[in-house]
Amino acid sequence: MSDAFCPECKRSTEVVFDHSAGDTVCSECGLVLEAHSIDETSEWRTFANESADNDPVRVGGPTNPLLTDGGLSTVIAKPNGAQGDFLSSSLGRWQNRGSNPDRSLILAFRTIATMADRLGLVATIKDRANEIYKKVEDLKSIRGRNQDAILAACLYIACRQEDRPRTVKEICSVANGATKKEIGRAKEFIVKQLEVEMGQSMEMGTIHAGDFLRRFCSHLGMTNQAVKAAQEAVQKSEELDIRRSPISIAAAVIYMITQLSEEKKPLKDISLATGVAEGTIRNSYKDLYPYASRLIPTSFAKEEDLKNLCSP
Repeated sequence: MSDAFCPECKRSTEVVFDHSAGDTVCSECGLVLEAHSIDETSEWRTFANESADNDPVRVGGPTNPLLTDGGLSTVIAKPNGAQGDFLSSSLGRWQNRGSNPDRSLILAFRTIATMADRLGLVATIKDRANEIYKKVEDLKSIRGRNQDAILAACLYIACRQEDRPRTVKEICSVANGATKKEIGRAKEFIVKQLEVEMGQSMEMGTIHAGDFLRRFCSHLGMTNQAVKAAQEAVQKSEELDIRRSPISIAAAVIYMITQLSEEKKPLKDISLATGVAEGTIRNSYKDLYPYASRLIPTSFAKEEDLKNLCSP
């Protein structure tokens, strides 16, 4: 029960909601305060393991503005217990005639959603990747190209544009067999096509070493104190003229910090966690080593502790 103002009683009274009729009734005088109200709560809950084939859901998913019919097309299902070939029946023939023109788009969006879920990406990145793919697909210029690489490239660009970048190697790990080279070529192709279509350069967002650092540190199981020190070191490294990729700098800073912490990490583990080759980490570390006293916060390591760093 809840309280509401009753015009008959001229005061606030307890009201009762009649779910079967959708009426809100005053509990004291019986006046119907609101009739046929809409119940906006869920109709019921469905648990996949319990529902089996008896799925009680009578509604579909939300509308999708990227699809021709908004994602609200009708699908004629095979009746329960029906024998023979459904597609040769009258209902099956009607289903074929009214086949969804967005079938390929739906499959592409489903693949993007699967890749995004495996990487733990938020819905905004998923939606942005869908938009990018729809624009490229409308240009009719991706026929004959590796579809998995195109979809992975759309997801990579979406991550960049939403300021949540992922490395090409991370995208490659969920790209259904597409290689880094194929994804890189697909990315360049998509950017070029969209720039020609828009008539201006495509905004991709700037990558910083700090964008990857916390995730890399989490993969290595580093302590909070070490993670904070690495973040400070990465921020200070942006003031230096270190001509290395942000991912390589992040890996080199982690290597430097772990040498000064109690739980030292071997270079091989850092390479696996960051996806950066051991030789590349060594070269980046060599560039950062002369600035160690400026990069490492004094709260994490004192001047004499820096002598424990191995010389490059």
